[in-house]
Formats: sequence, C-alpha cells, structure tokens
Amino acid sequence: MVRVVVPVRYPLTKHSKATLSEAIRIAEERNAELTILHVDLYQENHGVTRAKLRRSVEAAFGSLDRVRYVVRRGFLVEETILEEVAADEADVVVLGSKQAGRWRRMLRRILDDPDIESYLREKLDCTVITVRADGTRATV
Repeated sequence: MVRVVVPVRYPLTKHSKATLSEAIRIAEERNAELTILHVDLYQENHGVTRAKLRRSVEAAFGSLDRVRYVVRRGFLVEETILEEVAADEADVVVLGSKQAGRWRRMLRRILDDPDIESYLREKLDCTVITVRADGTRATV
C-alpha cells in the first residue's frame, strides 16, 4: 500500500489547507493511505489532540477514507517529521513551501551548501512534493 504523509499546522491555516488539499488529491490518485501529521512542540505545548485535528480537517474537507491522524510531540518540527515519515515508511511526503524552507535552513546549519533533493531522498527514501500557498506544487 502506498503511504502519503502530510504535516499540517493546527489550527489549519490557509497554507495548511492548500497543502492538505494536494495531499488528499495525491492519496486518492495513488489509492494510498494518508497520514495527517501535526507536531506539537514541547516548548509551546498547545495540547492538540488527534480528535481536535480530525474535527478540524473534517470541517474543512469532510469525512475522508483511509486517513490516519497523528499528533507527535517534539522539540524540532523537522526532526519529528523525519521520524514520523521513517516510522510510517512513507512513499510520498507533501510539505508546505514554508516547511520546506525551514528544512533547507536547518540543513544549511548542519551541512555546507547541501543538495537538498539528494539529502531528502537519501534520508526519507520517498518522493517529496512541495505545495505553495496558491496550491501549485513542485516535486523535490
């Protein structure tokens, strides 16, 4: 079974909705399972639950089939996303362009002028799709 993971903010922002909309489309197109992930940072702890995340998504998109809602706690959003993607053995990760930009900045701190595409493919072993706020996308 193909697995698609999409990290989103809670409450859903306009950009998160655009990213989620594309992830839903990709999951349906590929007959895939969809994991909707929210990272609740330890240092901010907003008390987000799976039930709250699900209600918010269903209010925006209606009831969805083959969807798993996950709320993970972590110190770094990017690292927590990587952990969930690896644990879920995702085939596709759909990121908002803001999140992709944060990954680039994080990797630049760790590596000298990294090749982002190669790094993500090596670490994630999956396709990474970036969605802009206007809903257009680019595959990394």
